[in-house]
Order: sequence, then C-alpha cells, then structure tokens
Amino acid sequence: MTTMGSSRRSGILLHPTSLAGPEGVGTLGSEAYDFVDFLHRAGQKLWQVLPLGPPGYGESPYACFSSVAGNSLLISLERLERDGWLEAGAAPSWQRGKRVHYRHVMALKPRLLALAHARFAATANAAARAGFDAFCAAQHTWLPDYALFMAIKEEQGGRPWWRWPAPLRYRRPAALRQAGARVAGAIEREKFLQYVFFMQWGDLRQHAHARGVQVVGDMPIYVAHDSADVWAYPDVFLLDRRRLPRRVAGVPPDYFSRTGQLWGNPVYNWAYLRRTAFAWWVQRLRANLALYDVVRFDHFRGLAAYWGVPYGHRTAVKGRWYLAPGAALLRCLQKELGTLPMIVEDLGMITPDVRRMREAFNLPGMKILHYAFGGGADSEFLPHNYPRHCVVYTGTHDNDTTRSWYRQAPAPVKRHVRLYVGEDAARSAWPFIRLAWQSVADTALVPMQDLLDLDGRSRMNVPGTSAGNWEWRMRGGEFTPALARRLRQLTEAYGR
Repeated sequence: MTTMGSSRRSGILLHPTSLAGPEGVGTLGSEAYDFVDFLHRAGQKLWQVLPLGPPGYGESPYACFSSVAGNSLLISLERLERDGWLEAGAAPSWQRGKRVHYRHVMALKPRLLALAHARFAATANAAARAGFDAFCAAQHTWLPDYALFMAIKEEQGGRPWWRWPAPLRYRRPAALRQAGARVAGAIEREKFLQYVFFMQWGDLRQHAHARGVQVVGDMPIYVAHDSADVWAYPDVFLLDRRRLPRRVAGVPPDYFSRTGQLWGNPVYNWAYLRRTAFAWWVQRLRANLALYDVVRFDHFRGLAAYWGVPYGHRTAVKGRWYLAPGAALLRCLQKELGTLPMIVEDLGMITPDVRRMREAFNLPGMKILHYAFGGGADSEFLPHNYPRHCVVYTGTHDNDTTRSWYRQAPAPVKRHVRLYVGEDAARSAWPFIRLAWQSVADTALVPMQDLLDLDGRSRMNVPGTSAGNWEWRMRGGEFTPALARRLRQLTEAYGR
C-alpha cells in the first residue's frame, strides 16, 4: 500500500455529493467518472473526499449513523437502471442547481432504492445472489448490526436509539430476535443498499486507480451518539446506565470562541479499549483502508489528550483535558495493519506531545495557507517553514473559499499576503494554488471551489452552525480542457 510522502503529488478535495448530475445530489455515477478522468487529464494523483457514511443530524458527513457503512444517497440510480435493478426511465431528473436539496432527495430517492431492492429480491439470478451473499459474509463484523439498527430506527419513527424501548436500547437477545423478525424486509433492504454502494464505490475506485489516481478518505476521531457503533458496542464509549454519555467531546474556549465548541459525541472508554487490544479501532481502520488508499485522521490531537465536557452542559466551558493512549493505539494499529497510510489533522491547540506522537509514527501533518498570514516570519503555516513530509491546502471544507477569505481579511493580513504572494493574490485563488504547488510539501491539495475560483456562496461548511452546510454543488460542465490544461501545466512545472 502506498504511503503518503513517497513522492511529490497533488490533488483536489471534492465530496461526491457536490458533483453535478440529475438526481438532486451528486452520486457515484457518470459525473464521478468524468471527475476522475479530469483529474487524470490535469495530472493529479489524489482525490480527497469527506466521510462517505450515512449522514445523520444536519446531513453532516461527520455525524453518521455508522463509521463503516456507505451513504445510500450516493448510489447512482442511473447505474441501477443499467444493471437492471430499476426500470428504464424510473430515475427522476431534478432541476440542476448550485445546492443539494436534501428534503427533495429524501422524499423520493429512498422509495426508488426500495423499488430496486424489491426488483432484486424478485428477479436476481443465482450469480447476483451469490455476489450479494458473499458481500454480506465478508462484512459480517458490522453489517448485521447496522442493518438491524437502521431497520429498527425506521420502525421507531427515526427516534435516537437511547429513546427506544428498554429491551431494544439494551439489546436484550429476545427483543432483538423479535425485532429482527418484524423488520426482516427492511434489514434485507439495508444490506442490499450497502451491497450496491460498495459495488459502485469499488468500481469507481478501480477506475481511479486505472487513471493513476488514489483516493484520500476522511476518518473522524469520534462517532455520533446516534449510531450503530455506540448502540452495538456501548462498552467502547463512556456511557452511563441509561446509555447516555458521561462526558462528550469538544474543544476548549479559545481566540475564536469564548465558549469553545461542544460537539456532543460520546468519548471513548480508553481503559476498556486497552483491555481489548483496541479491537474496535483495528476493525474500524481496517474497514476504512478497504474504502480508501489514504486516510485523513481528523482531530489527531485527541489521541494524546481530549477535551471532555460533562453531559448536559450547553457549552464547552466546563470541560477539562483527559489523557488518551494515542501512542499505544497507533502501535497496535501498526502491528495489526502494517504501515499506516495517513494524513493527520494536527490543527488547533497542538502541544509538544502531539508533535512527538506524529513524528514517532512518521505521519504527515496539515498546513493551511489561510492561517499563514498576519503574523511573523516564523509561522509554521508559511511555506518557507514547511518540512517536506506534510500536506498543504489552500483551505479545507471548514474554511471559506480563498477568494472570500482574502476579500474579508484584515488589512494587515492583506499586506502580508501581497508581500509574500504577490500583488495578483487579490485577483483570484490561483496565486495561492501556485504557492501550495511550489512548496516543498510532498503533497498539495486544493478544494474544487478554489480551483474554480468561487466566492463564499460556495462554501461547504461553517463550523459551529447547523443550517445550510454540506449543500454546495457543481452545475455541470466545469471539467473543461482549458482548466485541466492550466492545472496540469502548473503541476508539471513544480514536479508533482
């Protein structure tokens, strides 16, 4: 397996939901293949995505119902028609636009996916059924729990699992057997949707490999409380007798927020994880490495120490730091899985122990150009201070687009940018792309919004807000020969 840092490379950050197409949300269909072909023509070696799991609250890919399952909304109805699991012409054609309309998509697409499952169940031949059965057998460590979780959640009107009847909440064997019998059809449907997702994703990834493109995935350190993971493995997390978190994750107050950030995810029961040789983590990372070539580990500093807040508090102010056995976990993962092809998100309040842990395992950290300006020449985000073994971004999914960031920057930041980057920095995002590409960083990545030089209306996420995020979408026709040629010339000029 290829590791990060073995050669100079570059790529684009674009979540599949942001792809154009007729289904109201980007999918793993023809537009995704067109994007991979564009990457190839542009000389790019990496495609970075956000987590591909089934999103829960606020459609956030960082708050999924499973840390392993795939998002069925990404399934291409076009490909289901081609494969014979939907009647020709069944896939709708929504009005194309610049946003994902989740309400419209959720009102129609699940019904079409259910029709595809019904058609499969009624007409699949022996070879198709054998493929499905082989998939279910290969995913036995997580698929039965996930399918049962989603089927019961549907039966319970979408309520979070800790509000289910006690026998289901506590996974009493008799209650699970009875529920499994009641919702057997929904369980099989959920398994089928995962089968289709993984087949479509596997085909797309194979296409990427044939074009010399690797996929960089994203693994959040925490999982959502309302997830199959916490329901099925409560001992892995710090929960009380009611299965509510004893403390939740976040970050402390800082310059950007007087009350900190309260994420609400249950934190880990690290003592239990140590006793079990981190088996849950090994299973999770193994599953992620089956989906991706490289994994970006989000909030890496939480492996050294995490900010825990007593459950029920409205802000993160009353939290405190708790030590975490990150080095022991990484040693275990390395022993079980070999070389760890990771990028680590080491932004924010990074202490010497976090740096030592990152360096001990030779893991590349992240550099964000938006954070480089307005301070002194010793800023770690200024390219002349980079180590080679790192990953530079213009910005990430949590940042504004570079065009809007510069427009709203304070005057001292703009003066620093013009001095460091050049006077043309005020006119587009491309001088910043050039700065990233010419740096000594082994890896350089740019969000698609910056490649298209879009303004803040195309921002993907505003941290700390819950409305209007994860909706940006391309209109179609952006993968032009001229854009590919321009990026390829820059890429070749700097040996990426």
